[in-house]
Amino acid sequence: MTEKDTAPSFPQWHHRVPVNKDGRIDEATFVKLADQFISLANSRNKKVLATELQFVMLFAAARYTAHVAKNVLDIDDQEVFAAHMTAQFKDMLREHLADPTV
Repeated sequence: MTEKDTAPSFPQWHHRVPVNKDGRIDEATFVKLADQFISLANSRNKKVLATELQFVMLFAAARYTAHVAKNVLDIDDQEVFAAHMTAQFKDMLREHLADPTV
């Protein structure tokens, strides 16, 4: 058995359930919730630079993700989880950078 075979499997950000189910959210709800955070950032952008807000949002996401890892998922190997979440962020960022509507 290889190390890859024994590594925990974490969900990919884009794997959505077809409908809201058991606390999981579908793609439309996922985007709607993200838009609510973006709307808050846009309203704060009236007084705070976007270049500052991007770090605030990233900090908040990292802090909440750490909370989930430690207190909800009880992650044993924090480095494996951090690598997974970093890969998820890179994937999201690349997708948005390639989106001509952004």
